[in-house]
Amino acid sequence: MAPASSYAVAVALFCLLAADGCCGCFWFLPAIFCPGYSPTPTPAPATPTPSPGTGTGGSGTNVDGGGWLDARATWYGAPGGAGPDDNGGACGFKNVNLPPFNAMTSCGNEPLFKDGKGCGSCYQIRCVAHAACSGVPETVILTDMNYYPVARYHFDLSGTAFGAMAKDGRNDELRHAGIIDMQFKRVPCQYPGLSVTFHVEQGSNPNYLAVLVEYENGDGDVAQVDLMESRPDNGEPTGVWTPMRESWGSIWRLDTHRPLQGPFSLRVTNESGRSLVAEQVIPADWQPDTVYSSLVQFD
Repeated sequence: MAPASSYAVAVALFCLLAADGCCGCFWFLPAIFCPGYSPTPTPAPATPTPSPGTGTGGSGTNVDGGGWLDARATWYGAPGGAGPDDNGGACGFKNVNLPPFNAMTSCGNEPLFKDGKGCGSCYQIRCVAHAACSGVPETVILTDMNYYPVARYHFDLSGTAFGAMAKDGRNDELRHAGIIDMQFKRVPCQYPGLSVTFHVEQGSNPNYLAVLVEYENGDGDVAQVDLMESRPDNGEPTGVWTPMRESWGSIWRLDTHRPLQGPFSLRVTNESGRSLVAEQVIPADWQPDTVYSSLVQFD
């Protein structure tokens, strides 16, 4: 058995990871060692009881619907926070504590995260197996990932999203329940008043362009991004699409041996195979760490 001092150091390390927003990395620690974070998990009933008129079946997690699927949920970060202390996550989204995310965010394990292809997907979630559960569906956006094999489907929710599944005034009671059984289903994302947006990432330069894609209605995720340059003489599109590569999460990149010529048009394809084109959305005089909004949106 490890000396007490070694155990204390290990616990302190895990708490530091938790403080940095390590998604799902500390749900198994006694809450006394990491005050302010997710408490010691306690077993919940193995099979939640669905509310009348709904099913627990369903063939998958496609946007077009299907029944409710079973999952387990934990939470991390501050009780009323968005998860990571930097309000980011493994998808590359920024300021997820602010609209339109509003801290209603979650990490997903690999069947949900899909090596980053699941970033931006929207899910309805509800819990029904604890006395504090309201049973009312809430919508969350996948913005991060976790690694722990808690269940086939595991949502490591922000403190805000976890508490939102509770009855009025019982948010903290539910957050102190530890790991809970829950149900979920994939739903279309809706960003009223917003168009698909592109954030040119810091570090981009004429030979390296990295772009974060955000706010896609419908699937919410991105399966492929292609870029079209413009002609240097008149700025007209070349008509040639060049595939970008997924860098990480919802960030796509293009590396070249010659300077890229803007303005740039971007073609975004979602999981369902639908595409839209944002024509010359990034200007010729683009700057790193800058947001460029398009005039297009998925129906």
